[in-house]
Amino acid sequence: MENARTAARDRDTEGRARNARPRDGLGRPLPYGTQGVERQPEGVVRTPAETVAEAQALLDAGKPFHAHEVFEDAWKSGPEEQRALWRGLAQLAVGLTHAARGNVTGGARLLRRGAGAVEEWAAGSGERRPYGMDVDGLARWARELAGRVEGGGCGGGSGGGSVEAGAEAPRLRGTP
Repeated sequence: MENARTAARDRDTEGRARNARPRDGLGRPLPYGTQGVERQPEGVVRTPAETVAEAQALLDAGKPFHAHEVFEDAWKSGPEEQRALWRGLAQLAVGLTHAARGNVTGGARLLRRGAGAVEEWAAGSGERRPYGMDVDGLARWARELAGRVEGGGCGGGSGGGSVEAGAEAPRLRGTP
């Protein structure tokens, strides 16, 4: 029985299990046959500047789940001393994803965890503006949004504390 179930699982070209269901803009699975949002390719090696630019474009488009995948690529392929920065940024994007999905507890928790992670990385590295990103501003944004999500004062989306992802997207490099 287990072999039949395993054989029926979606697989990628290397044979790894991968859910092929289409996804919406927040990464939620949709029924097979539904038109979804194109996924981010995985394992792409980008320069830090390319990572920041692509993630910002996805955040602005209301696709924080996809932005998290871009940050995850940087976290997995970048130098060891920068992995905590990219992992923290991925947590911020996932926090925004959960907040937009209406997951108040998970969204707020991940936003705060990501804020702490990027601040900790900045303190340890001595870099407050890596690749032009405003670490202090991102941490303030995340904590402020977490508080609004928990308080239900977001004014968008459906559900108690959900937000409209594109409207709430942070400016990675501060205000233009």
